[in-house]
Amino acid sequence: MENFSSNNRFRSVFNHDDEDHGKDYVGFATLPNQVHRKSVKKGFDFTLMVAGESGLGKSTLVNSLFLTDLYKDRKLLNAEERITQTVEITKHTVDIEEKGVKLKLTIVDTPGFGDAVNNTECWKSVADYIDQQFEQYFRDESGLNRKNIQDNRVHCCLYFISPFGHGLRPLDVEFMKALHEKVNIVPVLAKADTLTPSEIEKKKIKMREEIELCGIKIYQFPDCDSDEDEEFKQQDLALKESIPFAVIGSNIVVEAKGKKVRGRQYPWGIVEVENAAHCDFVKLRNMLVRTHMQDLKDVTRETHYENYRAQCIQSMTRMVVKERNRNKLTRESGTDFPIPVVPGAGDSETEKLIREKDEELRRMQEMLLRIQDQMHTQKDAY
Repeated sequence: MENFSSNNRFRSVFNHDDEDHGKDYVGFATLPNQVHRKSVKKGFDFTLMVAGESGLGKSTLVNSLFLTDLYKDRKLLNAEERITQTVEITKHTVDIEEKGVKLKLTIVDTPGFGDAVNNTECWKSVADYIDQQFEQYFRDESGLNRKNIQDNRVHCCLYFISPFGHGLRPLDVEFMKALHEKVNIVPVLAKADTLTPSEIEKKKIKMREEIELCGIKIYQFPDCDSDEDEEFKQQDLALKESIPFAVIGSNIVVEAKGKKVRGRQYPWGIVEVENAAHCDFVKLRNMLVRTHMQDLKDVTRETHYENYRAQCIQSMTRMVVKERNRNKLTRESGTDFPIPVVPGAGDSETEKLIREKDEELRRMQEMLLRIQDQMHTQKDAY
């Protein structure tokens, strides 16, 4: 009797839905809600790299973007210590929760970049780090346990450009050209409060021209769909025209016109960080967090990581062909070579196939390790 009443209640729910939506209603329109609930429960992760010479406000901007303090334990080096400092890679991870949505944010910093007298190939350790994350993900993806793969791939790189100069420096060009096929590069014009509005606009135009002239592939905003509303299209166009983003960072609250704002106070007035008329901070934050975070992750997965994965598979294929050709030549020449003795020669055909697959898997794993060692050797030689 209990089962009967339960089934009736179960059927009544679906009958009620059918009556509300009509006889042709199936119910798969609720799929987005299911995906949303599952994603919220699982949480999100995002890895952001910041690069640029010291003193451009990288740490301050990151803290301003995510309203946190990731660098409270940092020790600032003096001038003498910075002479011998090399480029390092440091990671800061923080869990942020907003309205029930959890974000695991990883900030990859590059202290020492561009600070030496000779900055030749100072970008190399940054490129190696990005490749190492691809390599680790490829290993995990090729392994037997792929259920809980940790994704530490760099999804976006904010590259800070000094406002003191006439456009891009050779180091800026070299860095972006070395990394533009490995990571989504978003150029940022640092310390915009040191420039007038007309100077900012001139520098932006010049930098965009130089980026195009040098063949640098920075992150491209996806085109709007035809069915998007006009307001969204205008916002997207404004983002594209803001490259490089002219930003100001501050974690200090000051009083401007009777209200508390985050900004910087000068003898001539107050610069408000979140005022769109003063800088592009709000546009950058909206792009990173509200509108394009998922697209940055998609481009990383579908373009940059797939390119790396394709190179690895091509190398593996070439090594397999070479090994087969070598074995073929050995057999044709009549040279003796050791043949592994397989125990249980009288076993069934199924067990024989299983042993062959296990042996093939072992050879592929060994080959993958040799390819990775070879890639590292080539990088070191380069």
